[in-house]
Amino acid sequence: MEIEAFTRKWGNSLAIVVPAHVVAQQKLKENQPVVVQITRRKVKAGELWGLLKDWKRSTDEILAEADKGWD
Repeated sequence: MEIEAFTRKWGNSLAIVVPAHVVAQQKLKENQPVVVQITRRKVKAGELWGLLKDWKRSTDEILAEADKGWD
């Protein structure tokens, strides 16, 4: 089974929280050994552009402002 989880600070270490629905589905118990494969998630370019979704000005407005004073 593959899940996406987030690391959290736990003292001087990092912990991975296993979602409750996975715990129930896999019938995991406290202190039970499990195998975890670590891979870093690659960020897609479209997700980065999503950070600018609330941008209020158009590109033309920004460029016009940048051009002021260069006449």
